Amino acid sequence: MHNALVEAAAENEEGLMEKYFENGTLDEEDLAKGLAIGLAHHQFFPVFCVSAAKDMGSGRIMGFIHDICPSPADRPPAELEGGGTKPCDAAARPCVFIFKTVSEPKVGLVSYFKVYSGVLKSGDELTNADNSMVERFAQLYESEGKNRDAVDQLRAGDIGCTVKLKGSHTNQTLNPKGASVKIERIHFPTPRVRMAVVPPSKSEVEKMANALHSIHEEDPTLIVEQSLELKQTIIQGQGEMHLDMVRHKSEQLFGVHLEFIEPRIPYRETITKEANQDYRHKKQSGGAGQFAEVHMRIEPYYDGMPAPHGLTVKNLEAEDLKWGGKFSFCWAIVGGSIDARFTNAIKKGIMAKMEEGPLTGSYCRDIRVSIYDGKMHPVDSNDMAFQIAATMAYKEAFPAAGPQILEPIYDLEVMCDAEFMGSVMGDLQTRRAIIMGMDAQGHYQVIKARVPLKELHKYSSTLRALTQGKAKFTMKFADYSAVPGDIQAKLTSDYAAQSSNDEG
Repeated sequence: MHNALVEAAAENEEGLMEKYFENGTLDEEDLAKGLAIGLAHHQFFPVFCVSAAKDMGSGRIMGFIHDICPSPADRPPAELEGGGTKPCDAAARPCVFIFKTVSEPKVGLVSYFKVYSGVLKSGDELTNADNSMVERFAQLYESEGKNRDAVDQLRAGDIGCTVKLKGSHTNQTLNPKGASVKIERIHFPTPRVRMAVVPPSKSEVEKMANALHSIHEEDPTLIVEQSLELKQTIIQGQGEMHLDMVRHKSEQLFGVHLEFIEPRIPYRETITKEANQDYRHKKQSGGAGQFAEVHMRIEPYYDGMPAPHGLTVKNLEAEDLKWGGKFSFCWAIVGGSIDARFTNAIKKGIMAKMEEGPLTGSYCRDIRVSIYDGKMHPVDSNDMAFQIAATMAYKEAFPAAGPQILEPIYDLEVMCDAEFMGSVMGDLQTRRAIIMGMDAQGHYQVIKARVPLKELHKYSSTLRALTQGKAKFTMKFADYSAVPGDIQAKLTSDYAAQSSNDEG
């Protein structure tokens, strides 16, 4: 192991490499020099075993920092967003990057930062490069363990902290007025596990939201989303232990007990064939009535598809939906059977039902709707009547158009030892996975697969058990794909039962 360390140090400079070839090793001074260069350029990362509680190994790590670790001035210049670099120069204008935010009782937010250039003094005002908010650094501190020591100034390369910044958070850069430098952000890992959070009671929903917001402020790898689509609070993290720590913090610091359950899946609905439907809305109950009749055709939409056959197209448009996929609307009314002023009302009625599909209540996508006939009344026809007629026509046409539920599919990459390949592959096949390929990366094997999100619930625990903890994975949304027929039938029946219970 010592020889491997010497070789790693020698690779960082030609002079050291020549000495290594001549002598077969390096003396202590040259070894320290090579290691310092390697650390400065992130060529390797030392690992120490220490115990703070028993004060074991702390002297060795402090000695290593003193003797070997490079100073900020010896590091390469910091990378900037959009290109360029920022050298560590105390003579330049101040530039501060916040790398961590901690919420402390009775103190509030404590912002930890590094001074990348210049000299920052107590009372200085800097502008946030992201939101243009001016922040005053009323107090500056150096951290030493759990203690904070007040200082008058911090110079380029120093790490310090301050309290009660108004609108600056982790991963943001602050500069003097007129400067817009942005230090390259920390790239946090993507989530690997998602759960839904059940609040303890309705009265504690706001308290739970504040707790989760504060914890997210400290830990950007935790993602909290209030999903209007799923009607759940979704929390995403790096693993089950990560979420257990979030639950522990919530209970200890905020007095809120969190219960995690399996989250709902954001399904989508579409159609597979053409269907025609008409609907007449007529209401007469004293005073002005309501009358509207709409004839529509719905069909699957795809980019580049021809205009609707057999119709005289007056206007044809397609738009991207905010939840993914597309919606195409065709106005094919001839002879003035429906006035064009009702176009927006009809479109609004269709969109209202596309936001709540008939099969599972999920969003609809990739559908073209053509309005080709209808009737109106000179007195009783209005926007509301045509909106209702369009909604009902769409709702009745959908079951006749070969409805199809789509589920989110994720690209999954699993990195593991070769000895566990069989177990991992076998488990993936039980999760309806499609194996896309395999590759080698160093000593590890990489399995690439496409897996439905529904089948990835608690996958991190299963993978850890299968591989004795010697594996890791990443997942990323890929696309939507049709669910198998038996699963579609179950999802539809479950939604119908739930809807009848809600109405009851």
